[in-house]
Amino acid sequence: MRVRVYYKDTDCGGIVYHSRYFDFCEMARSELFFSNNQSPIKDNCHFAIKNIEANFIKPARLGDMLDIKTKLLKLKYTSFSLEHQIFKDENLIFQMEILLVNLCKDGKVHKIDEQRKSFLLSVVGVRV
Repeated sequence: MRVRVYYKDTDCGGIVYHSRYFDFCEMARSELFFSNNQSPIKDNCHFAIKNIEANFIKPARLGDMLDIKTKLLKLKYTSFSLEHQIFKDENLIFQMEILLVNLCKDGKVHKIDEQRKSFLLSVVGVRV
C-alpha cells in the first residue's frame, strides 16, 4: 500500500511523528481486508494487538511517498504475527513485528476459524 506523508503526520520540522508509523501499518492491515471485500471484524470478533516490536531506521518527511509491505510470519490457533515494513524510495525506514489475537465480544480470545486462516494465508502468506 502506498501513502503520502501529509502535514498532519509531521511535527513543525516536517518529520513524521513516531506514532504515525503505527497508523500507516494499521491502515495497510485494514486495507488488506477491505481490498478483498472482507472486514477485519467477523462474528463479533476482531484482531487485537497483544505485542509490538518496532525499529525506527530513518525518518520520513512531509510529502514523502511511502510503501507499506506486509508479510505473515506465524499463524497459530488464536493468534498470528505480521511483519510490516515501510519503504521510502526502496529504502527500508521502519520495520515492526506485531502479534494479533482473535478477541471476541465476550472479552475472550477465540480460535481463528478456517476461512479466516485461509484468507490470511492467501493475502499475506507471501509479501504483499
